[in-house]
Amino acid sequence: MSLLFGNRESAAGAQQRQKLAWYRRALMVPVHHLQQAVASLGELWRNPFASLLTMAVLGLSLTLPSALYVLVKNASAISGEWQQASQMSLFLRKDLDEQTRQTLKTQWELDPRIDEVTLITKEQGLAEFRQRSGFGETLDYLENNPLPDVLLVIPAESFRAPEKAESLLAELESAREVEFGKLDVQWLERLQALLNLAKDILGGLGLLLCLSVVLIVGNTIRLNILSQREAIVVMKLVGATNAFIQRPFLYTGVWYGFVGGILAWLATALLIWWVESSVLTVTELYDTQFQLAGLSFNEMLFVWLVAVVLGLAGSYLAVRRHIRSIEPQ
Repeated sequence: MSLLFGNRESAAGAQQRQKLAWYRRALMVPVHHLQQAVASLGELWRNPFASLLTMAVLGLSLTLPSALYVLVKNASAISGEWQQASQMSLFLRKDLDEQTRQTLKTQWELDPRIDEVTLITKEQGLAEFRQRSGFGETLDYLENNPLPDVLLVIPAESFRAPEKAESLLAELESAREVEFGKLDVQWLERLQALLNLAKDILGGLGLLLCLSVVLIVGNTIRLNILSQREAIVVMKLVGATNAFIQRPFLYTGVWYGFVGGILAWLATALLIWWVESSVLTVTELYDTQFQLAGLSFNEMLFVWLVAVVLGLAGSYLAVRRHIRSIEPQ
């Protein structure tokens, strides 16, 4: 009876020790990962020049699409402001009296698709033309005012896109009081087409540069693996698994992306600072105020994440192929 009880106690102790071993193994997993991450960082520190070259290539490769993205973002902001300032000019018939003009103006002001309506009489139009054209004395010889009355219509925000604005203009032109209307949106459509082309070019260029970053990091990790071939053979002889051997190289790729993302931030900020004075000079010539916007905090985090993912992807492709091919003879 005592032997049986002793066996049961031994089994319970073994089960308790097994649970404790499982707990320790789960606790040691992040510790091992942290040790290997720090060890890979120390390996990079022992070869600073080669490591910085790889990080610089990764960072500068991401700088070009980041800078182009900033350019497209600012150009889109400018075009958005221009589109918001879209204005229709409705030229009225010359035989209309003042009451008819005011009635039409009030009617359009009540339309929810229209934000603002301004009436410019032919007398006001002639006075403005006289002031801006410099033909004041010549205009004095005119017997009659040839200019018509004009209603300037600013659509509501939801109708300021070129397509909707053109549709609204066609409807306003159909009024019997209107001679014809004008909305110069062709240049806006051309600008939007150029912006779409720039976005497509940016996307294609970004994919090519990301692919080049993956190949560069993969080739660098491959050379590191080949230089440590004998150490990897010894580790496999003593029972190390492929996953254990791969982790330091994977963390090396992560460190490449981590530092490369920071370099991409700095290079992009430097480019923006370099061209900001030129942008201010151009905007002053056009008598406008425009502040060049750089990468926001979320955009900087995205660039950083892309750099880390690219570094990890390049190292993963290298270690998956070359670590498995190294076996003890």
